[in-house]
Amino acid sequence: MPSRSDLRELYDAGAKLTPAHHQPQDWPYEVPHTLYEAYIWPLHDVGGHAAPPAVFEEKEEEEWEARVYVTCECLGWRGIWNSEERRRRADNDVGLSLYYGLPYYGRWIWAAARMLVDKNHISVLELQEKIAEIRGRHAKG
Repeated sequence: MPSRSDLRELYDAGAKLTPAHHQPQDWPYEVPHTLYEAYIWPLHDVGGHAAPPAVFEEKEEEEWEARVYVTCECLGWRGIWNSEERRRRADNDVGLSLYYGLPYYGRWIWAAARMLVDKNHISVLELQEKIAEIRGRHAKG
């Protein structure tokens, strides 16, 4: 497992590979180890990292989780996204903090909201207004 400073070095090297910052390169026959590691562990990938301590327990699915699942499936049925895009957005593109900080279906709904905004199906303002409306309904009971 890389140290924190090693991870920073890998992330800095990997950041140069993102499409927004990509620079055409004349690929040498030998790739420096840091660049190789950056390819192996891209910024969004948490696979292979040590998991934090967690208590695993059987539990019934909560109502909000079922609703998130159905909402995301409906988005797929309507052709707005597919399961691979949902998986990539919810499991890979969230980064370490959100990946470990949100529950499983919390990442799904976060990914759905972000995707709807990214693809211009709704605006950020519309999303904020809807969140405020739902919070208001929830506060009333």
